[in-house]
Amino acid sequence: MFFSGHLGLGKARRLRPLAKKKKLPHISSGNLLRDAVESGTATGIHARQYIDKGQLVPDQIVVDIIQDRILKSDCKNGFILDGFPRTLSQAKVLDEMLKKVGNKLDLVFYFVVSKESVILRLSGRRICSTCGANYHVKFVPSAVDGICDKCGGKLYQRADDKMETVQERIRVYHQQTEDLIAYYKKK
Repeated sequence: MFFSGHLGLGKARRLRPLAKKKKLPHISSGNLLRDAVESGTATGIHARQYIDKGQLVPDQIVVDIIQDRILKSDCKNGFILDGFPRTLSQAKVLDEMLKKVGNKLDLVFYFVVSKESVILRLSGRRICSTCGANYHVKFVPSAVDGICDKCGGKLYQRADDKMETVQERIRVYHQQTEDLIAYYKKK
């Protein structure tokens, strides 16, 4: 089992090949939360009020979503977590949850990226509203501004990728996750 946690900066791009090679599901807490929001589930509606403000979704909401996902049969041989845990309390709950199901973390990745890079990469990200393809206004632009190269759908900027929200996410990240880094270094 593997783990990754930090602000969304290409973790998935780096971890998907590893997941494919190891034949393990790549589980993104952000994607799980966005799916819940888009589906209009009770959890998603509750989570949306935090996501739209750039705040971390409360631990219990995230833990419930992650637990439901890792208990599925495709995770029996392991999985790669992306974006979870993000706080020390989530890490401790994850450890307890995994212990109950006879599992544990094997490896933790921690990517270090400058604040400027985080702001540039996240605030420039664009998503196709039809097929979900990812673009970046500077690094991976579409051939026609605002239009998906793959399906012709309209590109949009996620609410949590807007400049003000990204800056708030960075502030919250540093405030709430520094203890997490120390926790995993010690383990």
